[in-house]
Amino acid sequence: QVQLVESGGGLVQPGGSLRLSCAASGITFSSYTMGWYRQASGKQRELVARITVTTSGGLVNYADSVRGRFTLSRDHAKNTMSLQMNSLEPEDTAVYYCNFKVGGLDAWGQGTQVTVSS
Repeated sequence: QVQLVESGGGLVQPGGSLRLSCAASGITFSSYTMGWYRQASGKQRELVARITVTTSGGLVNYADSVRGRFTLSRDHAKNTMSLQMNSLEPEDTAVYYCNFKVGGLDAWGQGTQVTVSS
């Protein structure tokens, strides 16, 4: 059973930075997709960034709204995934979720709140 636990959210001023982490357990697959999603109040959940891992390596994709500001990284040895968020904007305010997908398995963390406000 895959379990995901996010951490690192908080309150930050516009232009600031935060680093989110997702601690994963139970991952025994060599090929999968892992990513960060976010859901702002009153809006649908949207993809922020994801990594598709295969035996050949990993490919990262970003939403247009965060490309160049956010960086996803995956530490296979520590079984963690991080999201470095720079130049944060009020529009980045949301609950951020860690996600793991492989075949019919679709696992989510509990979410961590990120608030960008002065």
